[in-house]
Amino acid sequence: MPESQTPATELTSQYVAQVTGDLERNTKEQERIGVEIEALQEQLSALQHDHTVLVNMQQALGGASPAAEAAPAAAPSVPHQTSAEPKQSKPKKVAATGAKKKAASKKPAAKAPSVKASTAATKPTLVELIRGHLEQESEPRSAAEIAVALTQAHPDRSVKTTVVRTTLEGLVAKSHAHRTKQGSSVFYTTAAASEPAPAEPQQEAVAG
Repeated sequence: MPESQTPATELTSQYVAQVTGDLERNTKEQERIGVEIEALQEQLSALQHDHTVLVNMQQALGGASPAAEAAPAAAPSVPHQTSAEPKQSKPKKVAATGAKKKAASKKPAAKAPSVKASTAATKPTLVELIRGHLEQESEPRSAAEIAVALTQAHPDRSVKTTVVRTTLEGLVAKSHAHRTKQGSSVFYTTAAASEPAPAEPQQEAVAG
């Protein structure tokens, strides 16, 4: 009897170890996917915000475009039945009206960026907050330090270290930030530090 019980207990322990390992892998996978979902949700909300602004701009700029497209389409049907001389005069009128409509469409274009700037200022995305924080800091910062600073500066927003780290890696991939490793810790700095250098000669040239 004792001999038959021994293999059973060994099998049980093996199953327990296997199930425990599967549970750990499952939990880690859930955490990884959860982080990706949070990062994607941040990107989705930013895209939705930009989409709304672009739709408003399109409506403001494209109000006269359907009429401009309809006028040339209707005009050729009349000259085909008449002599060749009216055919030359008609396109000139269409071109003149088209030029006037283009000139008129420039006026709302000047107002549209201000609307976009004001809406973007009221609702900055996490990417903008992180880039702004890195530009203000002169020393490299870790994802945890950035998350704490943003949470203190924006208590109404939920800023998680995992989401900040994912966003920072995205900025590094786009060359908008630099990553340095010190031991087991990873620190990030802004890539804008090297941008002011080439901008100075241009200002001097304009002044001269």
